[in-house]
Amino acid sequence: MGHGQSSRFVDPNPAIRRELVELLYTSLPQVMSINAAAITGSVTLAVLHRDPGYIAITFAIIVNAIGRVVSLLRYKQRSARLSDRDVVLWEKVYAAGATAFGLALGALTFRAFQLNDAPGAWIAFGLSMSYCVGMVSRAAIRPWVVLTTTAVLFAPTLVAGLMRPELPYQRGAAMLVLFWFSIREASRHLSTAFIERLEAKHALARQANHDFLTGLPNRAAFLAALERTTGSVAIIAIDLDGFKPVNDRHGHHAGDELLRQVATRLSDCVGSGGLAARFGGDEFMLLKPVADGAEGRDESMALAREAVRTLSMPFLLSDIPMVIGASAGLLVNERPLTDDTVDEVLRRVDEALYAAKRAGGGRCSWADADTAQLRQAG
Repeated sequence: MGHGQSSRFVDPNPAIRRELVELLYTSLPQVMSINAAAITGSVTLAVLHRDPGYIAITFAIIVNAIGRVVSLLRYKQRSARLSDRDVVLWEKVYAAGATAFGLALGALTFRAFQLNDAPGAWIAFGLSMSYCVGMVSRAAIRPWVVLTTTAVLFAPTLVAGLMRPELPYQRGAAMLVLFWFSIREASRHLSTAFIERLEAKHALARQANHDFLTGLPNRAAFLAALERTTGSVAIIAIDLDGFKPVNDRHGHHAGDELLRQVATRLSDCVGSGGLAARFGGDEFMLLKPVADGAEGRDESMALAREAVRTLSMPFLLSDIPMVIGASAGLLVNERPLTDDTVDEVLRRVDEALYAAKRAGGGRCSWADADTAQLRQAG
């Protein structure tokens, strides 16, 4: 297994990791089941033997069981608002809870061996194996969680078996090590298959929502983002001036490279808070939240002018400097959008864009939000 592949088990890309952690936290029924079994078994041993060790371990199992259920419920309540960094933290929280629970079950087995309690050892080891199988079935998508938890789960039993003078116990302890390695391979295999499936799904989604040439969101992705907007947003249509002569004179390869460079400049221009999309050909769209009222209009015009200015700077194509230009039409939308109003907004922005081009290009034109009349903004 190559280094690149193995590294994905720990750090897949953030979108996929979010889905994997989401799956970890959908295991409430399984967690409740093993909690009930573990509490029942440990309480039974504590009541029958009244051993301080059993009692302490039972208390630890109960506390940990409650903590795991609480964490599962809290994640469900907060998952929609979590950042990528938060998701990583919650994955570690899940691992910590699973590992602590495994340690408590392992300690229960160790104590049964110490007391030479054969029925207790049978109950405790049965709980451990049930928990192990459950971990592999629901958490193999994150192998490091499974491997850490099962290592801590088996360690007390391994030590207890090696401490016994009987050969079968010692061999049984050694077999746990082999079993752990089989779990390791099974988890890695399942995780690889699952991550590859998610990667394929994300790749298909990206192809459906991104322009193949520039990597920018496409028309469908832009429209979806526009319909989700709330508050005031600047909507700016941009068309390149002088693109066709470059394409005709230097070929489609040069034209494609020029479009890729345009996409990079527009992405930098709109920044992380906005969206740059390619609508097709040499037409692009920008979308960015702005303040309400006159301040928002000033922000929108500043963005449009910056986009036109940056696209008027020379481009380097095969060491040959190329100069084109751009025109922009813009408006600020302050109302919720529906399918019908989205079409109307885009039509008005498009009209404003071509008013700028008819005026000679290299300009920005407003589409007035109230009268739908265009006025030149320079």
